[in-house]
Amino acid sequence: MPDVGFWVFGYGSLLWNPGFNPVEKRLARLRGYSRSFCMRSLHHRGTPERPGLVLALDERSGEHCDGMAFSAAPGESATVLRDLRERELISDAYLERRVRIEFHDGGETTALAFIVDPEHEQYCGELPIEAQVGIIASAHGGRGKNSEYLYRTSECLSLLGINDPLLDELADRVRALDGD
Repeated sequence: MPDVGFWVFGYGSLLWNPGFNPVEKRLARLRGYSRSFCMRSLHHRGTPERPGLVLALDERSGEHCDGMAFSAAPGESATVLRDLRERELISDAYLERRVRIEFHDGGETTALAFIVDPEHEQYCGELPIEAQVGIIASAHGGRGKNSEYLYRTSECLSLLGINDPLLDELADRVRALDGD
């Protein structure tokens, strides 16, 4: 079977660092999920001794998440998929799923998305915002400061015209603690 490429749905760090050169990028919506800081990061933005928080797609009936769909080039699917799995499935807290996404400019397709496993020990949905702020302001992992992850994602969403008031509030509150 020929490799025709595939779509990946980005909602967090994939927005500003997809890890591959997409042949096409389109704003998209995933229904039935929300973006939230509901997963403890033990590697990239925290450590096992001092976990950080990263964004994940949390299944939520009636909600949606706006993000960016990235198309992997035909002939590169195996490499892109391997690299994404190595990055995203580092601790098995995400579940790899094929989901239906709607493009903002019309049409829909199936895309790969990484959804948080609510049964995994790293899942921490419904953390109060004060707890999220404290964790994000102080955590640091293999890919850098947890606050940098928040800031870059919030700024990227803003540049894309995607409104996410909770991320904006978190960024403002963490900046106030950081003094940035």
